[in-house]
Amino acid sequence: MNGPRTAGELPVSQMNAQGSLALQAVRRSYARRRGPIVVAVDAATAAVLALLAGIVLGVLVGAALARSRSRTRTAAPPAASEPDGVPSPNVPEGLAGLLQVLPGAAFVVGSDDGVIRASSQSAALGIVQGRRVEIPEIRALVAAVRLDGVTREEELELRRPPLGKGLLQARVRVAVLSPSAALVLVEDLSESRRLDAVRRDFVANVSHELKTPVGALSLLAEAVQSASDDPEAVQRFAARMQVESQRLSNLVSDLVDLSRLQSGDPLKQSAVVEIDRVVAEAVDETKLAAIAREIDVVVSPLSGARVLGDEAQLVMALRNLLTNAVAYSPPHTRVAVAARICDGGIVEVSVTDQGIGIPEDEQARIFERFYRVDPARSRVTGGTGLGLAIVKHVCANHGGECTVWSVEGEGSTFTLRLPAAPPGAATDVRGETPQ
Repeated sequence: MNGPRTAGELPVSQMNAQGSLALQAVRRSYARRRGPIVVAVDAATAAVLALLAGIVLGVLVGAALARSRSRTRTAAPPAASEPDGVPSPNVPEGLAGLLQVLPGAAFVVGSDDGVIRASSQSAALGIVQGRRVEIPEIRALVAAVRLDGVTREEELELRRPPLGKGLLQARVRVAVLSPSAALVLVEDLSESRRLDAVRRDFVANVSHELKTPVGALSLLAEAVQSASDDPEAVQRFAARMQVESQRLSNLVSDLVDLSRLQSGDPLKQSAVVEIDRVVAEAVDETKLAAIAREIDVVVSPLSGARVLGDEAQLVMALRNLLTNAVAYSPPHTRVAVAARICDGGIVEVSVTDQGIGIPEDEQARIFERFYRVDPARSRVTGGTGLGLAIVKHVCANHGGECTVWSVEGEGSTFTLRLPAAPPGAATDVRGETPQ
């Protein structure tokens, strides 16, 4: 058909040409009314304007993103992390704070058997050191739980590292948190077990030992009453009563100290103890006895050694060793005290005397309660038979031991061996996360 075409049927080229002519007509009409105007911007100016607009837009977008990220960091709790700072996505958020409020020792073990998070009590009891679980029984229990995924609970008798001398009665629970993390809870049962033993031992000790000085005082009182008309006899019996009463006082004091040692664990409320200060205080407390017997106490140079524990208990243990060394040494001899840091994280404090020595067949029993190598000499020196038992308990409570070397007629050396405090430990470690 050759009829007239509508606008929608015109070719594209013809439509463009018509549009261009119409635009030019509008421009000429506007120019005649308003005068000449700039209807186009050169290319350089357009580029500068576009650049400025882009910069402004970029600044605004960057500020908005920064505010958004800041709000996200503030609102989100920190993720649990490894001791070396590597994030641990498999550990639930907030677990670090939860471990600190759980009773007993609590820690999380990763798939490589390394410790991810641990409470301060875990380090204080010696169960965790750095990223390592030190007790093999707990490592074996974790491996068994990881193998089948079944939560386990067992009561174990654990030996405290690194020496393995102190015993820890504990209930251990292990549960799986994720495919690569397990939670370990260690409840210390030692205190309740220790209290039961204290009750039994205290009755036995009192009935066995207190009857001797009490009986002596009763007889002396009768003697004084019978010799009331003999002033010289009264003075002699009164002097003897003073000796027996002092012996009774010493015995009661040692029994109380021993009971306290058995009823509490110093590592639960431990602090870093300077061994040089312990040595200085113990030497000062035995100075008068040494001077009276004309014995020279020699102290080695400062060692800088530090341990975790109770300073008063450590002073008491070292004082008992020094008291024995002075009491069983002849006049004009020396007693040497030395402290040093050994390999394997062990601190040693030794007391060496030039006394009478201890027979070899008696050395295995000298740490028993009320055991005396020479009962007659113990009565002369005023010993109660509890001094070395107290030393043994102090060492055991601190995860250490006391060793003895002795030769009859040459002298003896008693050595306290205690775990050293971790290098990064603070002055007071209670409630702190282990380093």
